[in-house]
Order: sequence, then structure tokens, then C-alpha cells
Amino acid sequence: MTSGDNRPMATSSLPQVNISEHGKVRYLHLGTDWVQGSMDTSKPYAIHLDYVQRMQAWLLFVETQAVPELHAMQLGLGAAALTKNCRKVLGMRTTAIELNPQVVAACRTWFKLPEDDELLSVVLADAAEVVAHTYWRGHIDVLHVDLYDHEAAAPVLDDADFYAQCRQLLTAQGCMVVNLFGRTSRYDNSLAHIAQAFGLDALWTFKPTKEGNTVVLAQASAQRPEREVLQSRADDIQTRFALPAPLWLKVLKPVAV
Repeated sequence: MTSGDNRPMATSSLPQVNISEHGKVRYLHLGTDWVQGSMDTSKPYAIHLDYVQRMQAWLLFVETQAVPELHAMQLGLGAAALTKNCRKVLGMRTTAIELNPQVVAACRTWFKLPEDDELLSVVLADAAEVVAHTYWRGHIDVLHVDLYDHEAAAPVLDDADFYAQCRQLLTAQGCMVVNLFGRTSRYDNSLAHIAQAFGLDALWTFKPTKEGNTVVLAQASAQRPEREVLQSRADDIQTRFALPAPLWLKVLKPVAV
């Protein structure tokens, strides 16, 4: 998924950010070949990677017309796919937390990340400190968690205390969405930690993608909508937001059945 067109952005004590391109797709790397995010340059506000599209599956559990009234937060900016999609396509108030200033600069230069405005705020901060602080508690409707280092071996923050703090950020009907990538044993441990914080009945999980990404949804208040409701919402999501939501229903199931 990389090409020979690799442009270093800057150097610091944090991982160096590099860009590669293959055809019309641009990739973000942190000094290795591991892909940290991507963008189809012909559709900069669409979501290119399947697993990142699945991280918008929380939409299945809200009324579509209410989406612009909600507040999304991303822990880890990546190539800003979720941040841009929430702000530009869904029209949501959006806050992104990113530790590495090079990543923010790369996203603004190479990945069409807009400047901050009344709806968008990109904050240079440590995600661990953000979730531990009281400032955002009870204010976040959608929390995207995708925190991996340059080796992409395991989530950087992944214990039960961290997920419990994430839950405290959510509104009563909020949802945390986590990308889990790695060995099966690591996934099982991560799922157990999330269940400890949210309860097993509040969890939904996708089948892994062919690349090995498993997306897990954890709801502040457990929901089990009827199949007909989910199908109707999926069709609406696809029409309004150009996301393949009907396909999600084939590979998304509650953990506790």
C-alpha cells in the first residue's frame, strides 16, 4: 500500500510523518510502511478505507435528522478521514485530539483537513490526559478511538480504566467506536476491557476486515433496534451520506446474543 513517492514532513522526537501515493490514493505513514490513514484525492471528504467507514456505524443507532446536532470526537487524527467526514459530510461539531503536530500539519497540507472553525477544533494533546480530565465529560455523542503507534502492533491505550474514562465522556445515548488491530489474543483482551467498562450488552462488533481490523461499538446505553429499523436507517445513511451502511448489517452483530 505504499509507493516510491515518499515525502518526509519533518523531524522531531515523535515518529516522522511520511506521505506515499499509489494512483489517486494518498497514504499517511509514521516513519514505517504501516498505513496510518488514506485519502482518495478525487473525493477528499469521503472515507477511503473499509474499516474507517465502519467506524461510522454508530449512525445506525440515531435518527439521521439529529446527526448535525451531535458532537463527535476523534482520539487520534490519522489522515483525518473521520474528522473531515464528520465535519464536512455529516455537518457535526467535531473535535480531534492529536499528540503529534507533524500529523496535524500533514493533514492540513496533504489531506484537505480544513482550518478550525465554529464546528471544527483540532487539539494538540495527549488522549490519555483528555479522557482523564473533567472538561469533556458528558458532552461527546460519538467517540472514535484509533490510537496506534508507528509500529501499529497494539492500541497505545487499551486498559479497562481508559475505556471507563472514555465512557464518562459520552452523553447518555453516546457511543464509543474503537478500531482493534492485531492478534486474536490481543483482541480478546481489548474486548474484555471494553466490556468491563461498558457492559457486554452494550457492545456490537464487526467481523474483521481482510487486513485484520475489527471495529467495536460500545454504547453508553445499550440498544437493540429491530432489524427493520436498522435496515431503514442503513438505507437512509447510504442515500444521505454515501456510506455503505446496508453492507454493515451483514457483518455487524451484538456481542451478547
